[in-house]
Amino acid sequence: MYAIVRCGGRQEKVAPDDVLTVDRLPGEAGSTVTLPALLVVDGDRVISDPAEVSRYRVTADIVGDAAGPKINMIHYRNKTGYRRRLGHRQRYTQVRITGISPETAEAKPERAAAQATATRAPEAQAATEED
Repeated sequence: MYAIVRCGGRQEKVAPDDVLTVDRLPGEAGSTVTLPALLVVDGDRVISDPAEVSRYRVTADIVGDAAGPKINMIHYRNKTGYRRRLGHRQRYTQVRITGISPETAEAKPERAAAQATATRAPEAQAATEED
């Protein structure tokens, strides 16, 4: 089983126990993050329908921080004595994929209740404005 997830503006192919380097994520080493799945492949079954894919959760543990290669930039203007040396090193987070699984039955009612209140909020607002 593997999945295509979106993280840091890019799409990555992940499977359980993969270590992935992504743009900096908030959190400390050992904390858990959930990545949004765009496609899930389970054996011969390919799940790409957004309604079905939204039921799957891709969980990952933060392994630690990493840094990309040093990029050196030099600005120079001829005949003026202007020279500047700049450097940049992009920060990354390494995550280990712990699982790709459908949502549990306990999580589904909470999510449905949250969506129901979000859709009812404009109706409730209109009712209070009329009074």
